[in-house]
Amino acid sequence: MILSNFHTRQQSTSADIKSGARRSLHQRRESAQFPLPSPRPHTTPTIMITEPNGPTYKVESSSEEAREFEPTWLNMPNKRALAILGLSRLVDFWQMASLQSYMVEQLRSFDIGIPSASLSYQAGVLQGSFTFAQIITSILWGRAADSPLVGRKAVLLIGLLGTGVSCIGVAFSQSFIEMVMWRVLGGAVNGTVGAARTMVAEIVDKKWHSRAFLLLPVAFNVANILGPVVGGALVHPVSSYPRVFGNTQASGLLQSFPYALPSLLCTVLLLAEAGLVSVFLDETLATKRYDRSFIDQITDMFRGVITVLTSHTSQTSEKHRKTNYQSVRLPFSKIWTPNVLWTLLSVAIFDLHMGAFSGLWIIFLSTPRATPTQTTHTDAIRFKGGLSFSPSLLGSSLAILGVVGLALQILLYPWANARFGLMRCFRYSLLLFPLAYMLAPYLALLPSVTVSPEPASGLLIWLGISFVLTLQVSARTFALPASIILVNNASPHPSVLGTIHGVGQSVSSAMRTLGPVAGGYWFGLGLEKGIVGLGWWAIAGISAFGCLASLWVRNGSGYEVLLQEEDESSDDINRR
Repeated sequence: MILSNFHTRQQSTSADIKSGARRSLHQRRESAQFPLPSPRPHTTPTIMITEPNGPTYKVESSSEEAREFEPTWLNMPNKRALAILGLSRLVDFWQMASLQSYMVEQLRSFDIGIPSASLSYQAGVLQGSFTFAQIITSILWGRAADSPLVGRKAVLLIGLLGTGVSCIGVAFSQSFIEMVMWRVLGGAVNGTVGAARTMVAEIVDKKWHSRAFLLLPVAFNVANILGPVVGGALVHPVSSYPRVFGNTQASGLLQSFPYALPSLLCTVLLLAEAGLVSVFLDETLATKRYDRSFIDQITDMFRGVITVLTSHTSQTSEKHRKTNYQSVRLPFSKIWTPNVLWTLLSVAIFDLHMGAFSGLWIIFLSTPRATPTQTTHTDAIRFKGGLSFSPSLLGSSLAILGVVGLALQILLYPWANARFGLMRCFRYSLLLFPLAYMLAPYLALLPSVTVSPEPASGLLIWLGISFVLTLQVSARTFALPASIILVNNASPHPSVLGTIHGVGQSVSSAMRTLGPVAGGYWFGLGLEKGIVGLGWWAIAGISAFGCLASLWVRNGSGYEVLLQEEDESSDDINRR
């Protein structure tokens, strides 16, 4: 039956071509001049495989094994490249997660008597300064990643090296302004997120995307576990580890800059990853694949006459093919399809409350606990205080966030995505955010085995923290990889894939800049009015709005616009 259907399709296709009939948009895409893989002539019947609520793709059915084929971790191609890209995300977020564990204490060291409300505002500004610079530069880096003059790999390398330099500046900053300036510099040169996501999309076929894109959030959670723990442990190294750092030449420097060591470690990790990218990662931009290195060009000079002539022909054809690739590119003004706009809006809301949460969580846990006189006049709305956590305890709480997220992504996400599909997982997960944010401030009211002003502790405190983080991380586990895939698939044409990811990172950066600043402002305002939950309940309302916006988002094909050059080229092929 399958074989009969296959021959029928082949005959009807040949008849259409001979009659000169204009083909549909879907058929013309197959003959586009954009650098897509050339279709192989079908010598064996094909079958269609559809994942539950997922993509549909063709496989050859020449054997029984092919009928049972499905994408898995084991048969996923380009594992080395995916591992390097995952590591780039790990070290990139490591420097952000590490800073969160001691950021408040470092800011307080600049001004011992700073009020809590002002400190929360400074923390929000510092955390948002990195992403603030990315608001504009991410689009530029996205365009650069799509340009044959730069490419994906160069953008990734520049981001890693530039961020490593900025970490050195943060390590030896002596004021709030200096820290902000170095963080802005690091964000301005950092286009790693968009470049890494684009390269992941290009090195594996779409049927592996749900697994390949999961590696980036997994790396994010690993950094969320190790970054705060290691960063908090390396603060004040001379006093914390006198046997290791007490009698060294660097002890004086580390005593003068007790928060420098975690940032210097981040620099080492970023530079090491840049080395891996430079040596072992290949360029994925089609117009850059045919660029020959300097060594190759020198080698060609010593080849024989016949080889030179053959090479010349090959180079000419490659140059002609390269020109065709460059001529087919969707204009920037044409990328704004309705699905792109709705997807970006949903991502913007998601990143706004995620950025606000990351700032609020740090500030809330670091805020001094309410005094006994303040706790005598409380109700369900009006209450004060945080948990008085130190950097080490703060790192432990952030590690819980990473551990829960990592476990859910590895054990639960693949099954749920295959069972319920991408869009259901995305929309249902968003419903958990408002609940987590509504409950978070009530951690300050849980009974503690210690008295104020000591840090809050006890079984109920840590159970409450784990419950709130489980809700928030469960939602993020499904929403984050889904949002990456949705942005990737919303691209209207493959020629602007890097641009779309750059725009997505720019929108994300804008919201992750606004989120901590707005969250810090609302939290400070709540402290002044005696309503410590004001900031939390504000972002709960924002996340609820995000649930509504997601109803207009759809999972695109990644190729929804046919360019005029592709249309004319397909007509030429029809005439032949």
